[in-house]
Amino acid sequence: MSYLDSVRLLTGNANHPLAEKISANMGIPLSAAEVSRFSDGEVVVQIKENIRGCDVFIIQSTNPPAENLMELLIMMDAARRASASRITAVIPYFGYGRQDRKDKPRVAITAKLIANMIVAAGANRVLLMDLHASQIQGFFDIPSDHLYSSRIFNSYFMMKPMPDGVAVTPDVGSVKMARAFAKQLNYSLAIVDKRRPGPNMSEVMNIIGDIKDRHVVIRDDMVDTAGTLVQAADALVQAGAKEVYACCTHGVFSGDSYERIEKSPIKMLLVSDSINFDSGGRCSKIEVLSMSELFAEAIKRIAGGESISSLFD
Repeated sequence: MSYLDSVRLLTGNANHPLAEKISANMGIPLSAAEVSRFSDGEVVVQIKENIRGCDVFIIQSTNPPAENLMELLIMMDAARRASASRITAVIPYFGYGRQDRKDKPRVAITAKLIANMIVAAGANRVLLMDLHASQIQGFFDIPSDHLYSSRIFNSYFMMKPMPDGVAVTPDVGSVKMARAFAKQLNYSLAIVDKRRPGPNMSEVMNIIGDIKDRHVVIRDDMVDTAGTLVQAADALVQAGAKEVYACCTHGVFSGDSYERIEKSPIKMLLVSDSINFDSGGRCSKIEVLSMSELFAEAIKRIAGGESISSLFD
C-alpha cells in the first residue's frame, strides 16, 4: 500500500483550476466536497466521502472576497470533525499578508490574525508560496513550508537568454527576491527608489543601477493595482531601458490594473496561477505560468515524510 493511498485532496471555490492541475499532476482525484451557500450567503461545507484517518490537503488561496478565507476555515473544521489524521492547508496565495507589522498607530496585524485563525480551525501544517514578507512563516504555531515561484519563472527566462539582462526591484522590500533572480540568471541588479504617500499610491524617485540600452525584468511578489509596476516601467524607459518585462508571482489585479498594464511600456507580464483571475480580454500582455507541478511535488513529499528543501533552490 502506497502512502499516497491515504492522501485526500480537497478544494474550495477560490482556485478550482489550479486544484485540478495539482490533482492531475499527482494522479489523485479531488475528493468530493460540496461548498455552497445558504440563501443569505453563509458558507456551508459537506465532505462527501470518508476521510477518517486520511492525510488531507485543502487547496485554497485566501484572496478577497473574504468568503475564500471562510471556505478554507470551514473546510478544515469539517475535516477535523471527520477525524482526518492530518490537515495541511495549501495556500498558494496568502491573502491579508500585507499587514505584517504595526507600521502606523492603531492598525491590525492581519497576517498574524489569519495565521491564528487557520491554526484554530484545525490545520496541522501549512504550505505557502512567495509570502509578502518571509517572517509571516513564524506567525504560524505549526510547521510551515514556504515554496518559491522562482523555480518556475527562472526556468522560463533561462529558455529566453538575455545577455544584457537586468533584474529590477520596484521597491526596497523586494530586493532579496530580485537579487536571487539576478544571480540565477546572471543578470545585473537595479533598484527603483520610490516614496509611497498613501495606500496603493506610489511615486518613483530615481533608479539605482545601470539599465541604459538593456533589457530589464521587474521582479516582485505581487501585482495589485499595477500602479507601482507601471510607474517603475515608465521610469525605466525614460532612463533608457531597451525593453521592459515584468514577473510577479501573484496576480491580484484590482481596480484599473488591466488597462494600466495594457497602456504601459511593459512588453510582457508573467504571473503564476496562484490566484484564479479573468482579464476579460482587457490585457493582451499577461502570460500565466502554472505552479501545479511545484505544489504537487511538495504535497507528495510532505505526505511521504520526505524533505522538500530541494524545492527551495
